[in-house]
Amino acid sequence: MSVAVLRRAVLAVSLTAAALCSTALASAWELDPAASRIAFSVRNLSIAHVDGTFRLASGRVALDDADMSRSTIEAVIDAASVDTNEPKRDAHLRSADFLDVARYPSIAFRSTRIERAEGGHWKVTGDLTLLGRTRPVLLDVDSSTSEGTRSSAHATTTIDRRDFGMTYAGFAVGRQVVITIDAVGINTAADASPE
Repeated sequence: MSVAVLRRAVLAVSLTAAALCSTALASAWELDPAASRIAFSVRNLSIAHVDGTFRLASGRVALDDADMSRSTIEAVIDAASVDTNEPKRDAHLRSADFLDVARYPSIAFRSTRIERAEGGHWKVTGDLTLLGRTRPVLLDVDSSTSEGTRSSAHATTTIDRRDFGMTYAGFAVGRQVVITIDAVGINTAADASPE
């Protein structure tokens, strides 16, 4: 066997092994709307905080540990599900002054980059679409745990509501909105490659 043929054979075996390893480390997860929680907190009149939640409509996570650039996270939130435990305030939040759910019924997130960070954390950069405007956000993800076919993670981020054109109430309502996500995923296809 010539050296050239031997090299081609070794290269072919190496590429095949790499492909198999990549597939073995890939996984797909559907986010469970019933078990996941999306919460927010915003300062009101500069002295108190208003806390509330949204309901996840759908979501999917595709992870490839061998090549994180192929991993993706997508989520859709039902904007009309906003709940601060105060019906009149919730109705106002659904109006054109804030979420304008009649025109924009969904809030969407799609990751653009996922990378490991220190202390078991992950940094997830992505595009958040709210009120028809898309802006980059950075999620700090930690407390990721897996048990059988279920996995959970805790994530936080802070957005400026004015970046999305939400300017109603001026300084009476804080600019910074702290978002906390507790997501639960169900493994849908073990060893499935992300798209």
